[in-house]
Amino acid sequence: MTPTFKTSATPETLIQQPYNRRNPNTWQVLYLEQAIPIDDTSKEYMIRDLQSWTRNYLLIPIKLFANICLALIMTVKRLLPFQFHAYGIMHKSATFFLKNFVTPEACYLIVRHISLGSNIVNFLIDNGPNPEIERSNLYPRTVDDLAQEAFLEHDLILYNFVYDYHQAKRKNPHWLEIVKQKGLDFSSIKTPEVEMDFKKRRWLRILDLESAIELFKVFYSLCLTSDEFERAVLSLQFDENFGLYFTEITGDSSWNHIITNRHPLAPNSPFQAARDLMLHGIVTEYMHRYLEIYRDRA
Repeated sequence: MTPTFKTSATPETLIQQPYNRRNPNTWQVLYLEQAIPIDDTSKEYMIRDLQSWTRNYLLIPIKLFANICLALIMTVKRLLPFQFHAYGIMHKSATFFLKNFVTPEACYLIVRHISLGSNIVNFLIDNGPNPEIERSNLYPRTVDDLAQEAFLEHDLILYNFVYDYHQAKRKNPHWLEIVKQKGLDFSSIKTPEVEMDFKKRRWLRILDLESAIELFKVFYSLCLTSDEFERAVLSLQFDENFGLYFTEITGDSSWNHIITNRHPLAPNSPFQAARDLMLHGIVTEYMHRYLEIYRDRA
């Protein structure tokens, strides 16, 4: 079965579509609404993803199934006298799963997200207390590129950056004054190159983004040690921290209230990891778009 959408794939059609004041189209209004700015293409694919029939009809039973499996895996792994991981199997399975069961729109957003994360980290390094700390070179272009342990590297880059960044701040207490004197460097804020074929749609490529994440979090927990899985889940709550890093550099805090993934010192339940990851993806898109807007105003 091929998924169908109530709106066209092009932003122009969403904008030009006749508007019924007595029966407004939710997705048309959401696409036109720009109070929270997001890249137009990404927003288009988000809206298409939200209208997927799998999200409407399969997401709730998928959540129930995934959380039961997750509870069993977490319990057994904590009772075992040893821990194990299988990074290669995890990433190759994820690539196979995405290429054969997940919509191209959702795959596009996942591949793009990894690159946006690298842009954000590198921007903070360029305008931080030590421009020489390790940069991120993780820029996948296709789903196949994710097989090179991209998800694991994405988490490691985040944690290593936070550690290096704050070590550098301690050693260079006057770094912010220097950054403000030289001006901000936006060279890392660039549009990711994502290669995705939207024309060829296999009949099993039907899963929306959140349903896919719910299912894969089960396999993710199986292929990581308990501590690694806990670390991956907790990383989603660093969004507020990164927002505050930007505020420190730009002096603009007017947008921080948008960030809802917060308080890493009060970890969320791993059972809501898929929802947190959805919010993390949106916030990352928003942070990157905010930096693009700030760059263009400079």
